[in-house]
Amino acid sequence: MAKRDVVFPVGRQALYEQNAYSAAVRSGDLLFVSGQVGSREDGSPEPDFAAQVKLAFDNLQSVLEAAGASFEDIVDVTSFHTDPEAQFAAVMEAKAHAFPEKPYPNWTAVGVTWLAGFDFEIKVIARLPE
Repeated sequence: MAKRDVVFPVGRQALYEQNAYSAAVRSGDLLFVSGQVGSREDGSPEPDFAAQVKLAFDNLQSVLEAAGASFEDIVDVTSFHTDPEAQFAAVMEAKAHAFPEKPYPNWTAVGVTWLAGFDFEIKVIARLPE
């Protein structure tokens, strides 16, 4: 079996090693990004929800950039929410900033009861630029 071609953003690899997973795995021209949360530098959750969502998108951007990709390369999004109805406005604001124009990527939103102390998580699949 071939080794995984893993991607880590600068300065955050220790957080992934601590939890035993990769930030992203490159397979051919696809990039599979693990769920990104609004974690601060030390890995702790940002307590303000809107700021936590923005930080999750910032962390996602760091992983994409480490792979040579951007939000424009994302084709599929899955997001996880602990209180989707109450969180909708903040998530839509961050989404509009990340994806300001058509065509938009696929998006599946899932309500969950637990995200290891976080209230929002976003994972994506991107097609890497040639």
